[in-house]
Amino acid sequence: MQLLGIDTGGTFTDFVFVQAGQLTIHKVLSTPHAPEVAITRGFHDLAGTSLSNLQVIHGSTVATNAVLEGKGARTVFITNHGLRDLLTIGRQARKELYNLQPKPSIPPVPQDLCLTSGGRLSATGEVLIDLTEDKLLQLRQQIIALAPQAVAINLLFSYLDDRFEKRIAAIIPADIFTCRSSEVLPEYKEYERGISTWLNAYVGPLLKGYLNKLSQALAPGKVTMMQSSGGTMSLSQASQRGVNLLLSGPAGGLKGAQFIGKLTGQQQLLTFDMGGTSTDVALLNGEIKLTNQGQIAGYPVAVPMIDMHTIGAGGGSIAYVDEGGLLQVGPQSAGASPGPACYGNDGHQATVTDANLVLGRLLSEYFLGGQFSLNKAAGLQAITRIAKHLNCSIETAAHGIIRLANEHMVGALRVMTVNRGIDPRHFCLMSFGGAGGLHICALAEALEIKRAIVPIYSGVLSALGMLVAPHARELSRTIGKPLHELTDAILETEFKVLENQGINELIRDDINTNDIQILRSADLRYRGQSYTINIPWQPLALLTAAFHATHQARYGHSLEESIELVNVRAGLRGPDRNITLPHLPKLMSAPTPITHSDLIGHHRSVPVWGRKQLHANQKIQGPALIVEQTSTTYLAAHWQCDVDNFGNLLLTFV
Repeated sequence: MQLLGIDTGGTFTDFVFVQAGQLTIHKVLSTPHAPEVAITRGFHDLAGTSLSNLQVIHGSTVATNAVLEGKGARTVFITNHGLRDLLTIGRQARKELYNLQPKPSIPPVPQDLCLTSGGRLSATGEVLIDLTEDKLLQLRQQIIALAPQAVAINLLFSYLDDRFEKRIAAIIPADIFTCRSSEVLPEYKEYERGISTWLNAYVGPLLKGYLNKLSQALAPGKVTMMQSSGGTMSLSQASQRGVNLLLSGPAGGLKGAQFIGKLTGQQQLLTFDMGGTSTDVALLNGEIKLTNQGQIAGYPVAVPMIDMHTIGAGGGSIAYVDEGGLLQVGPQSAGASPGPACYGNDGHQATVTDANLVLGRLLSEYFLGGQFSLNKAAGLQAITRIAKHLNCSIETAAHGIIRLANEHMVGALRVMTVNRGIDPRHFCLMSFGGAGGLHICALAEALEIKRAIVPIYSGVLSALGMLVAPHARELSRTIGKPLHELTDAILETEFKVLENQGINELIRDDINTNDIQILRSADLRYRGQSYTINIPWQPLALLTAAFHATHQARYGHSLEESIELVNVRAGLRGPDRNITLPHLPKLMSAPTPITHSDLIGHHRSVPVWGRKQLHANQKIQGPALIVEQTSTTYLAAHWQCDVDNFGNLLLTFV
């Protein structure tokens, strides 16, 4: 079996290919207008690969970009009578609390595409308004007249009884992409459930078309998709569940970080994935933490996804001087086309990459293994324009761009730690992504972190993580009853329904039933609370005590109030793929760097090490540069690097 991990980013598309124990990495510029073009190009660049026995695991940004850019499919939203404005009103939360004249938000679905229907249930599942055949016929005629590409159905309390949603779905023309809230997210909170269902429909036709093209391009290879929760699913199922793929690329990065963490014995990791367009920050404490309170483009996405914070700070982040004369960096990005000025693709705006090049931290002759030559003159010219606006030297302007980008990333790292009452000094900082290694020392120092890791293959770690991710499903259902009204037997039945669904889906992914692991949990809260705490499942007598203890630990108090069980959850996992990394040779003699280079801010030239030439147990003192095919690591002064058996760079502040 050949394995190929593909991570499509905003600037680069990354490849990790494994065959007969040999691992090959590759990187090409992304083609945002048609992502499959870059994938096909990169695949054919990998010499010696064939399509027979090929298993592709892919993380796609097609769904994500469609939402961020507002370029999804024309979608009709169907709900109950009186709830036409459900998605427009939302939670009535203000983006600017004290702005008395806020700009009105554009509604997710135009009013003329919002249709209403009968089939209304009460909170206990009783039928309040029936769904007649006449109304179904009227709905069908309205849908045909509107000519949508997709339809999202979201009826009140459909998670209790989905028959009315199924009846509506049955009358929709077969060529229209259709999804039901009772299938996408069978949980309470009609707004969050409605948005998730609408997003699934909104990206569905685009994703389905893209995946069909990709499947044909890589046939007869088998393609599976990375989910936002850190597991994979087959292409046929993924084409119907676009909302579950919105963070598929970053999820691959966290799986890769978890994999490297186990190899290095570091379970407590603070990670940042810095690519060309954005930086993703997450916290790992052995296991990947999931959340059902994620957001994209300001919309709540209540399906399970990795708990991550993303900001617009990457190598391609554009630097500019605002109207007040202050330097700004991002969130706008130069992307893959035209890219930073130094890419030589008619880009003229200064970026973080240009600043690193001007400061000598990026070396043109080693960028992408020497396959892509950087135009230092163009980068210098772009930074010079910034320096003139600021009335400072070129070096000062470049340092300012780097420091400002670092501050943005430090702020994101604090969101995941300090803002949650977590001391980042207890964690090891891990960087990956093409630009992460250039900034890791500065970020660690800002957070007073003494240990850091730059993983082997750090520039393509998301693609590597996809190769180790198992097939998985995250399923849930709302119960919404006081805990004292439930029994272990009742809840066992509820769990079995979810588990049987997940097992059947994994069987369709060719997973053996005996290889499936199941993790149960429940969302609990005190009666009257709005938010829940997820507790690993255990008998009810123990579950109560566990919830009180967890609430006490998290919020500093517990209550005598009755406890409500809101949702039951079942996480199903197939076996991990067995990927092994090659060992480096032992250090036999005194190593020498491949060259020396001048860095702005250092009085002496610094050694430049080629990562491929490093040996196990080798030590490198900063300042130094470590160059490789997909990224560069800037080892700052007062930092020491120890190379482990697999080639991971273990950094220590000394």
